[in-house]
Amino acid sequence: MSSAFLVSLGVVAIGEIGDKTQLLSLLLAARYRRPWPIVAGIVVATLFNHSLAGLVGTWLRHHLDPQVLRWLVAGAFLIVAAWTLKPDRLDNDAAAKSHLNVFLVTTIAFFLAEMGDKTQIATALLAARYDSLVAVVAGTTLGMLVADVPVVFLGNVAAHRIPFRALRILAAILFAALGLWAIFAPAPV
Repeated sequence: MSSAFLVSLGVVAIGEIGDKTQLLSLLLAARYRRPWPIVAGIVVATLFNHSLAGLVGTWLRHHLDPQVLRWLVAGAFLIVAAWTLKPDRLDNDAAAKSHLNVFLVTTIAFFLAEMGDKTQIATALLAARYDSLVAVVAGTTLGMLVADVPVVFLGNVAAHRIPFRALRILAAILFAALGLWAIFAPAPV
């Protein structure tokens, strides 16, 4: 497997722990108790959202000087590392009040919740770093599923047992390491 895929998978799987979209997964699972349409909505929304983010990252890769891009990616990863330490909260429960079908509610809610989120930004940064948009989007999408699908199926049962604070610290360390790696590693091909 390519390093772009594996790094993307790991970054998003860890970065998603305790994120608002993971909380949204829990909310939708508790509200609707229909896991498969929720999972399908997460897949569709994430693929679309991360594809858009990946296209932005690819555009940056092709239009910025490599040294400028290196420092931009490094700085952004360090900012995302700090941002990861702040716990997310789900801002509203509009999705739970909707009368739309579960799949559509999940797709729309996830797409909107991911806009400007750290995992979307990480996807753009990874696409700027690696010259493999498909590997990055596949990895970030699978990373999202690795983190969110268990929440959908386990719901409230396991939520209080997950060490969210420790996982946020681990994710912050990972993002900081990626920032430092972007500065010191040779440019990828």
